Amino acid sequence: MPKPRKEQVSLEATPYYHCVSRCVRRAFLCGTDDSTQHSYEHRRAWLEDELLKQAHTFAVDIAAYAIMSNHYHVVLHVNKQQADSWTFDEVIERWHSLYKGNVLSQRYRVNPKFSKAEKDKLAEFVSLWRERLMDISWFMRRLNETISRKANEEDNCTGHFWEGRFKSQALLDEKALAACLAYVDLNPIRAKMAKSPETSDHTSAKKRIEKAKSAQLANHPDQQVKELLPFVGNPKQDMPLGLPFKLTDYLELLDWTGRMIRKDKRGAISAKLPPILQRLNIRSDNWLELTQTFETNFKGLVGEPESLNNALPYFNRQRRTSLQASQVLLG
Repeated sequence: MPKPRKEQVSLEATPYYHCVSRCVRRAFLCGTDDSTQHSYEHRRAWLEDELLKQAHTFAVDIAAYAIMSNHYHVVLHVNKQQADSWTFDEVIERWHSLYKGNVLSQRYRVNPKFSKAEKDKLAEFVSLWRERLMDISWFMRRLNETISRKANEEDNCTGHFWEGRFKSQALLDEKALAACLAYVDLNPIRAKMAKSPETSDHTSAKKRIEKAKSAQLANHPDQQVKELLPFVGNPKQDMPLGLPFKLTDYLELLDWTGRMIRKDKRGAISAKLPPILQRLNIRSDNWLELTQTFETNFKGLVGEPESLNNALPYFNRQRRTSLQASQVLLG
């Protein structure tokens, strides 16, 4: 039986979550339907554009994404600090850019001269909307509803387009985060949709690589892709908000891993282990297992055994799931 969403998300344990949504229809989200030869490839751009657009409104950052034929992956970072910094009026404006709000909020936008009772009542809604604007369930719900409506209109039909619930995994530490980022970015290569990260359309990997090619200082957060959570370097004091790795290290790791996954290229693999794996103390064979079977090896919580132990109270759990995989691959 699926666990309630509140038992799958805990900001006290981690702000990082890997989410996956899959279609329920025989027809593709994207790609070409072999039975009709009708192409749905343009829907990948729909989803990519809406995903990045929503990140500007929600206090949710995009760390990685890959849009496949009948599903998509995204690694989300919940930015509570950003949500808490929004003013009363800014929360209302952000919510109204997504939904209609209510009679009170609509009146307030026209004339903010409210009585104390009206302002107090509106404040209750603003508090609720602030929570929803940093909630991955609301983020995924809004994204999937938008694409579902467009697809149903194009297909001239009604009904469910996505599975009832998106799947989520909490990424509890650096090892889990790095493995999941690479797992997502290399999805098209494993599926034989692309031969390399830089040619994998509608992925965060391609977007980051294209930007890095034109940047003078690829590792500087200000010279990375604006729509994505930046790589800010290895952990240090006064660390800015972002992924705790160097971008160049991560891209080298992607290239190395992609070559290993493509069996036809095994003869050309460099013997040099990317430095990011050395820092994280992950064996190369374990890394390859992680980046090809991440979803199947871990259920719900992903991290080292100690990270699993520390996270249990936050998720109202008594038992460590996927403990054997954690000990073997991340321990």
